Amino acid sequence: MVTLSIETQLLFAGILFVIGLAGLLVRRNIIFMLMSVEIMLNSAGLVFIIAGAHWLQPDGQVMFIFILAVAAAEVSVGLALILQMYHHYKTLDADTLNKLKDTQDEL
Repeated sequence: MVTLSIETQLLFAGILFVIGLAGLLVRRNIIFMLMSVEIMLNSAGLVFIIAGAHWLQPDGQVMFIFILAVAAAEVSVGLALILQMYHHYKTLDADTLNKLKDTQDEL
């Protein structure tokens, strides 16, 4: 079994978080933005798992289960909102939806 150092594990979690943050800032499709938030939540959960394994405590696994529950609730509400936006505006582009909001303010 290969054992990685805690620095390597935390570096991997940090890279995952940066990938999620970059996806959130760069992509304009709301579904991809939701997926980027999920990557960031999983990265945070991975840090809890790493810390729990390092100190030989089950607290990290408990927190990861809590993060999974929050992520499941966030996805269900987010997808419901995305479906409503698509049915109403026929687009999932965040920039287009923002422009539509500006035109409604002028009316």
